[in-house]
Amino acid sequence: MAEIQISTECQERQFTLCPKFEKSFSILGKRWNGLIIDVLLEEGCQRFGELAVKIPNLSDRVLVERLKELEVNEIVERIEDKDNSKKVEYRLTEKGRDLKSAMTEIQKWSEKWLSVEESS
Repeated sequence: MAEIQISTECQERQFTLCPKFEKSFSILGKRWNGLIIDVLLEEGCQRFGELAVKIPNLSDRVLVERLKELEVNEIVERIEDKDNSKKVEYRLTEKGRDLKSAMTEIQKWSEKWLSVEESS
């Protein structure tokens, strides 16, 4: 086996993460968040039950948690019907809709490099 030489320049360089970049991955990288955003980008405003059906294997409890997190981060907004308090819909905010191009690029990358059979 060949020995790999690492230059001292690479060893000495200090790498720091951008706090905003790190925060975006803590939100978008959380399991199910990307799929929720993707459904809302493609389908528009959705009721809870519609989201639950479109994202198989996502429990109602976790869906509630993720929607609340996305709402706190101002990516999703919860809309209550004034006439029927039980009718609630979720839609992306402007901040959430602005993820469209990033999500499109991730989709292109996944189609090129991943297969369904690969494990996570």
